[in-house]
Amino acid sequence: MPVLVPMDDAQYRAFEQAAIPAYALDKAAAGQWTEEESLDLARKSFSDLLPKGRQTPGNYLFTILDAESVPVGTLWISAQERAGKRIAYVCDVWIKPEHRRQGHATRALQAAETEARTLGLSGIALHVFGHNITAQALYMQLGYRPTNINMYKSLDQPRP
Repeated sequence: MPVLVPMDDAQYRAFEQAAIPAYALDKAAAGQWTEEESLDLARKSFSDLLPKGRQTPGNYLFTILDAESVPVGTLWISAQERAGKRIAYVCDVWIKPEHRRQGHATRALQAAETEARTLGLSGIALHVFGHNITAQALYMQLGYRPTNINMYKSLDQPRP
């Protein structure tokens, strides 16, 4: 039974409608964008990264299925060149809140490894927001290791 199936047009539209505001919230929570500008910047990012939607070359958008073939989330990987190697980059992985903590993200990321190998890619990279401790723990458990860490200190906050 497949874990990942390519998105159809309706699934892509639903993905875009959910992923853009979620990305905007994450970027604002990380302090990289203001709340006021975040939605417009998220729309622009998606437009730049996926100018042809799900048909954008080098991008692979999947619906994540559970054991009963019920859609429980989405996964977006992009084939990229990094340090002289072609790799898969996880642009987004999302599990519906009611299906979280049931192993779906683990299964999806393991299936992504198979997809990446099939595409002739040599590794998988991803970004995780610093405030997403749960995702960091999952990625570490799956063998991902930090390659660089950006840190920030707000000067608007009083010293501890």
